[in-house]
Amino acid sequence: MSLVITLATARRILTQLRHDRRTVALMVLVPTLVMILLYYVIDDERTFGRFAPVLLCVFPFLVMFLVTSIATLRERTSGTLERLMAMPLGRLDLLLGYGLAFGLAACAQVALALAVSLTWLGLDVPGPLWPLVLVALLDALLGTALGLLCSAFARTEFQAVQLMPVVMIPQVLLGGILVPRARMTPVLEWVSDVLPMSYAIEAMARACADPDPGGEFWRDVALVAGSAVLALLLGAATLRRRTP
Repeated sequence: MSLVITLATARRILTQLRHDRRTVALMVLVPTLVMILLYYVIDDERTFGRFAPVLLCVFPFLVMFLVTSIATLRERTSGTLERLMAMPLGRLDLLLGYGLAFGLAACAQVALALAVSLTWLGLDVPGPLWPLVLVALLDALLGTALGLLCSAFARTEFQAVQLMPVVMIPQVLLGGILVPRARMTPVLEWVSDVLPMSYAIEAMARACADPDPGGEFWRDVALVAGSAVLALLLGAATLRRRTP
């Protein structure tokens, strides 16, 4: 593992993103625009205040998963990844570079969504903002890491898009958004316990409700961060030079 190579990879990805305005718009603007649309659809600040923390978990995860998986697959199908891996470049260096670049994009995404939600849309947070920012950012990084991992199992961009509901729908349905996890059947609750989005949603709820998050908040944060690191390591182990 080389820090220089990782930073060079991240710089290359950021340069590509700078020239791809549609991808930048998808990553940075779409979550905020959906939040604004939902605010006017609900048309009630109290109800919006209940749903907003969940959306700040779901949208960064969803968008970063989609963009990262497609971008990584595009590099593999175009032969760029094969040329890179012919150089003295480790798989973990490559994925960490991708993670760093898309992580910086996730920072811009989360910053804009939170700024608009807290000002224009009137989201009220009783405590400090940093727990909210931390959870939203970790959720976006988790989407990035899982996108890098799942890109290894797709041969086309369409297949990468098809993987999104496979990864996303179980985590939304079993994450406690629709039904509290404690009210689920034992089997579904066990499945929910191994899904990282469950802990991200709980951490976001605690960050919005508790002015002084305690040990359970930090446990959830550690589980989400650990899941992102594990996904990156698995992605490095399954990374292929080319699409067969």
